[in-house]
Parts: sequence; C-alpha cells; structure tokens
Amino acid sequence: MNNAANAYARTAHSALTPREAESQLLLKAAQRLIGASQSLESGENARLNEALTYNQRVWTLLSSEATADENPLPAEVKQGVGRLGVFVLRSCVDTMIAPTPEKIATLVAINNHVAAGLQGNPG
Repeated sequence: MNNAANAYARTAHSALTPREAESQLLLKAAQRLIGASQSLESGENARLNEALTYNQRVWTLLSSEATADENPLPAEVKQGVGRLGVFVLRSCVDTMIAPTPEKIATLVAINNHVAAGLQGNPG
C-alpha cells in the first residue's frame, strides 16, 4: 500500500501547474520557518538557519524565473517580484544574524501571501 501511496504522490506532484508548484514551495518554506522558530528560545539556531537558507533558495529561484527576459510578465510585475525577492533575501540574512519572532513572522507572512496570490486567492 505504501508503494501505491508513493506513486500517487509522485503523480499528483507532477500534475501541478508551475504556479501551483511555486505556491507549494513557498508554503513549505513558511512551514519550515514556523517549525524552526520554535527553537529560538533555546538559542539553537542551526534549524532556523537551515529554514532560512531554504527560504533563500526558494526566493532566488522565484525571483530569477520571474525576472528572466523570456518571462512574459509585464515589466512592472517583474520589477515588483525582483524587489520583493531582494527584500526577502536581505531579511533572511538579517534574521540569521539577529533572529526575532517578528522577523520570522514577516517572512512567513510574505510567503503565505504570495502563495495565496499564486493560487488565485489574493486576500
């Protein structure tokens, strides 16, 4: 039964549109940040730094794809995504240096809002 479940999961994952896949990556990064933030009080930042590094990779990918010359998005949308990507990357580094719950919450909120927009729920 486990093999069947794994096969279904692979098929379901491959059936995602690019926007759905991007949304899922952002949500996964947000969940990792939430989970890692729970270790803040203990002073153990390794898990948080791993989550922040993952978030950086996601945003590097999203930003470079969105701002690529061949991407058909309007120029102002490309600029907006590029600026947001720079902000997120800087915020990740800042959070690695001096982590606070507020900084992590900001990154989580950005990921969740952009993911919702990609899913067609910009509320």
